[in-house]
Amino acid sequence: MMDKVFKSAEVEGKIYKMWEEGRYFTPKSDKSKKPFSIILPLPNASDPMHMGHALFTVEDVLIRYHRMLGEPTLWLPGGDHAGIETQYIFEKHLAKIGKSRFDFDRETLYNLIWEFTQKNKDINKDQMKRLGFSMDWTRYHYSLEPEIVERVFETFRKLHSDGLIYRGERIVNFCTKCGTAFSELEVNYVEREDKLYYLDYGTVQIATTRPETIFADVAVAVNPTDIKYKDLIGKKATIPLINVEIPVITSEEIDVKFGTGALKVTPGYDAVDFEIGQRNSLETLVIIDRRGKLLASPRVPSEIVGLNVKQAREKTVELLKGTGRLVKEEALNHSVGSCYRCGTTIEPMVIPQWFVRVKSLANKAIEAIKNGETEIVPEKRFEKMYFDWMENIKDWNISRQIVWGPRIPVWYCLDCNPGIVINEINGGVQSIIVEKDATYQLSGGNCESCGGSRLIQETDTFDTWFLSGQWPVNTLKAKEGDLEYFYPTSVLDTLWDILFFWVGRMMMLGIYLTGKVPFKTVHIHSRVVDKQGVKMSKSKGNVLDPILMVDKYGADALRMALVIGVAPASDIAISEEKIKGQRNFSNKLWNISRFVLLNLEGKEVPWYEDGMDGLTAEDKNIIQQLNGLIRSTTRDLDNYRFGSASENLYQFIWHEFADKYLEIIKERRYKNVLFRSNPRTEGQTTAVMAKKVEKDFYPTLSVVRHVFLNCLKLLHPFMPFVTEEIWGKIPGVYEKVLMVSKWPEVEK
Repeated sequence: MMDKVFKSAEVEGKIYKMWEEGRYFTPKSDKSKKPFSIILPLPNASDPMHMGHALFTVEDVLIRYHRMLGEPTLWLPGGDHAGIETQYIFEKHLAKIGKSRFDFDRETLYNLIWEFTQKNKDINKDQMKRLGFSMDWTRYHYSLEPEIVERVFETFRKLHSDGLIYRGERIVNFCTKCGTAFSELEVNYVEREDKLYYLDYGTVQIATTRPETIFADVAVAVNPTDIKYKDLIGKKATIPLINVEIPVITSEEIDVKFGTGALKVTPGYDAVDFEIGQRNSLETLVIIDRRGKLLASPRVPSEIVGLNVKQAREKTVELLKGTGRLVKEEALNHSVGSCYRCGTTIEPMVIPQWFVRVKSLANKAIEAIKNGETEIVPEKRFEKMYFDWMENIKDWNISRQIVWGPRIPVWYCLDCNPGIVINEINGGVQSIIVEKDATYQLSGGNCESCGGSRLIQETDTFDTWFLSGQWPVNTLKAKEGDLEYFYPTSVLDTLWDILFFWVGRMMMLGIYLTGKVPFKTVHIHSRVVDKQGVKMSKSKGNVLDPILMVDKYGADALRMALVIGVAPASDIAISEEKIKGQRNFSNKLWNISRFVLLNLEGKEVPWYEDGMDGLTAEDKNIIQQLNGLIRSTTRDLDNYRFGSASENLYQFIWHEFADKYLEIIKERRYKNVLFRSNPRTEGQTTAVMAKKVEKDFYPTLSVVRHVFLNCLKLLHPFMPFVTEEIWGKIPGVYEKVLMVSKWPEVEK
């Protein structure tokens, strides 16, 4: 006897264990069949899941659908060490106990973070199982596995040998709190009210938001079309406070309408200024250290040395006012770069970094989209975003000044490079500062130039995206034959915000390493927002914990709530009320199954066949509707219309099948059939008459069972637990496990 309601908490763990023990998640290669494969977008291995991760439901829908189509289907899971993100989280943990990363040498800090992550490493793995994600856990990989890291090193060496890796002194986005450089994509730009200061440079007035950097000025630039400065070009201006003369030059980048139309050129602290300086062979002066404090320098007044940037700005303005060189100041609303991790204002700095020359790689990645090797769905909006970024791409800075992650496999000889500065903390090397033109080699041991043994490895670690950009290739290489069979993968499902971070880089490196694109389709899924349409965040207090929702309403309810009725790439408004509504749908499905099983009990009802005798008009109509549902669900899943497919299933099962068809059956059976007298059966016993009438009803019961079984199959990719539990209770079903049953086909 079935319970009155579906008790998800009592069956989900049991069912998932059955799937795992049956090895149904692990595909078998079959050269005669076309495989289907998805690589999981890497979650931070040591972080709990958030509602965005619960959207992996979309991938599970695809995986379960293609598995039921009979294709060898692989969903390869993994976890990311998440470089700067994990170190940032760990540093917050240290702060709670009154410590910082500077209290430990490099090796100790790395080991502490390792221990921290190992304690939490299985958190989201277990949580993904709670949501029913049918990943092949036998192929799970972690980004710091020695084999994975070695393949990353191989890629670095290959890029280097092909002339695509170089060490250069370039201006980078530096976070003085996190202590590392970031790519342009990892900088958040926020609107902020600041002040624009007008300063007297003797022969010209300039306007700047950063008076504290005037001590690193090397020129004043004006637009060559600006007639008011035509007589000043080639002459000198004088930096206030320090009375250093600098040339007046021209540059087309100067906006004649901003400020005075004259720009102070400070190559060390502004990206535009850096480019101007490079073109004009100007010196790059360094006056701010990596902690954001003003350095001692012949140009920097003693009152400012040691101050942080904010303090230095205030002090510089005070000194300018005192000397009468501050002409005026006015409010300015402008965009300011901030660290995407901690929110600290980004400090542009010129630091030697490791770069990948990406233009040739990007051109091939662009061509692969244009010629259809990979398609982006939805196409128009996101293809344009992809092309805009790839066509304007700059060389990729793959250096990060953090401890957590694989160190770049480069060694410097201390004898050949006496200018190397070693920063030691507690007796260990925390970081090294290497001059721009230092010599290096790609292996340890003895120096290849002088034969000496005083070599030190680069302390910069790889940008996390450099590892994850190789993820499809490196993980599939782990098992013999997988790369050849499952690559290119079928679909990459992701949110648009890492179209650049991850998708573009996987395209570039995948093509570079294999000659083939890493995936045939990039599907851009929706963004999760609250019921008011606001993006979920802890600071706003509008976050829903997916595991808490599973505990309360079941995994099926959460999964269905995340996809039902959602248009492609639109926002998903999720709320507890919506999840509760889908829990009610689970119970509706459960109650339908109780009705079906009650009416099949003890009867030898024949299996449905197209055109069988004894069908009513209502029976034929529901079969016709079912065939339409099979067609539309298949078409929708083939075209990534998950919202439409789930909405149609919901409407058909609840309303067309349960509310209409089954109610007609109940009325016909219990009121119009069993209790209706039949003149031809007069004299027969009531029991004999009832038995005959019951058999006359068998064709309808065949239809009921047929429609219901096919509904369970169609709904299974969306709601796997309740459908599998019901399937196992229906007697005589020849496909014992719903998950690996055959996808429905339209009756001809």
